Amino acid sequence: MPELPEVETVKRGIAPALEGRTITHAETRRGDLRRPFPRDFAARLKGRKVIGLRRRAKYILADLDSGETLVIHLGMSGRMTVQADGKAARKIGTYVHETSDGVGKHDHVVIETDAPARILFNDHRRFGLMDLVETSALEDDKLFRDIGIEPLSPGFNVKHMTVALDGKKTPIKSALLDQRVVAGLGNIYVAEALFRGHISPKRLAGTLKPAEIVALVPAIKKVLQDAIKAGGSSLRDHARPDGELGEFQHHFLVYGREGEPCKGPASNSEAVGHKKACPGSVKRIVQAGRSTFYCPKCQK
Repeated sequence: MPELPEVETVKRGIAPALEGRTITHAETRRGDLRRPFPRDFAARLKGRKVIGLRRRAKYILADLDSGETLVIHLGMSGRMTVQADGKAARKIGTYVHETSDGVGKHDHVVIETDAPARILFNDHRRFGLMDLVETSALEDDKLFRDIGIEPLSPGFNVKHMTVALDGKKTPIKSALLDQRVVAGLGNIYVAEALFRGHISPKRLAGTLKPAEIVALVPAIKKVLQDAIKAGGSSLRDHARPDGELGEFQHHFLVYGREGEPCKGPASNSEAVGHKKACPGSVKRIVQAGRSTFYCPKCQK
């Protein structure tokens, strides 16, 4: 499933064709995705201006001048593609196909704007979601009311994490995957952040020492920022709205590297000004039915 960096990449990619634009045409090419489309979905979109585009956790939110918000979740395999011709493509940015390729079999939602541009929502597994929710009631909607803090927000800091993890008896990996604790994190970036913070994914969350939380918070922020800069990670289905793949998978330090040499320093004490490599190798274990990658030598 796309995680925060992939969703943020898609949001930024569709923004030039959608934000500040008026929807001139909307069409659903089937009756549902993960669940049925809301009543009169296409009609409620047509003619509306998108006054703002934002991300909340793994959701893309398009605020409309009607007082409703278009809620988009990519699910396991959802993609959004922007198409525009010639001059329009050059005007609205680089995350755009410069030809109108037509609508494919799994393009389930078509939105056209006065950019002019066409945005296609493609989801061959149909685990994605589109809904319309009153903007003023969004935070109370069942999709959002239990979602935790955004990890790239100023409020996500050492103090917040200290309180959030206090007394937790679940492994730190499970705690970070809990969307009620931190919004938008998934298997890839939790593994990478714990490695950067030198913390074992098996540690109970409530046992982290103050110095470890001090290391973990910026590690989470930095790995997310690095991944966004690289356009996310393309392992299976993720692609940018221009069809290009993300690049962060080429920079994984532990994820998917079972049996390969650790890329970290020999020990925490040697992390600064020392180039001696850790003698360990990346190990894969299973936690709560999901693969976990880490180095037992330098993650304690």
